[in-house]
Amino acid sequence: MSDFSFWDIVRNLLTGLQWTLLLSLVAFIGGGLIGLLVMTLRISSKAFPRNVARTYIELFQGTPLLMQLFLVFFGIALLGVDISPWLAAAIALTLFTSAYLAEIWRGCVESIAHGQWEASASLALNPLEQLRYVILPQALRIAVAPTVGFSVQVVKGTAVTSIIGFTELTKTGGMLANATFEPFMVYGLVALGYFLLCYPLSLSARYLERRLHASA
Repeated sequence: MSDFSFWDIVRNLLTGLQWTLLLSLVAFIGGGLIGLLVMTLRISSKAFPRNVARTYIELFQGTPLLMQLFLVFFGIALLGVDISPWLAAAIALTLFTSAYLAEIWRGCVESIAHGQWEASASLALNPLEQLRYVILPQALRIAVAPTVGFSVQVVKGTAVTSIIGFTELTKTGGMLANATFEPFMVYGLVALGYFLLCYPLSLSARYLERRLHASA
C-alpha cells in the first residue's frame, strides 16, 4: 500500500468529502436562487420571459453536465480570464441545478388550483404579490420532497467536476488509487462516502413526501 496507511487514505478522502459537500451546498443554494427567478419568468403571463426561461431550462436539461462544465472552464479561459477549477465547477453546477429546480418548482406552482390566483387577484394583489403571499406558501409543501430528492443528484453530479482537476471526493480517490495500487479499497471508500451523503437525503425526501401528503 505504498507509504499510505488505511487511516491516511481515510483522512485524505474525508478532505475530499468536505469539498464535495461544500460544492454541493454552493450549487444548491445558488441554483435555488437562480431557479426561483427562472421559475418566475417561466410562469409569466408574457410570452417573451416565458420563452427565455423555457430556452434556459431546455438548454441545461438537454445537454450533459460534463459539456456544460467544459464550456464554462475552457470558454471563460478563451476570453483571457483565468478561472480556477473550483469556480468553474461552482458556476457550471449552479446553472445546471437552477434549470432543474426551476422546472420542479414550476410544476408545483402550476399544481395549485387556478381559483387561488383568481381569489388573490380579487384582493387587489399584483401577480408577484399573489405568487409570494398566496401561491408559494401552498406550493412549498408540494415542493419540499422533490427538492430534497433532487439534492441527491446535485451531490452525485459533483463527481463530474474531477475531470477539470477539482479535487473533490472522486478526484481524491483517483489520486489515492494511483498512489496506493489499491483501487478496489479506495473506490469502495469513495462509494461509501457518497452513500453517507446521499442516503440521509433520500430518506428525508421519502419521509417528507409521506408526512406532507398525509397532512394534505
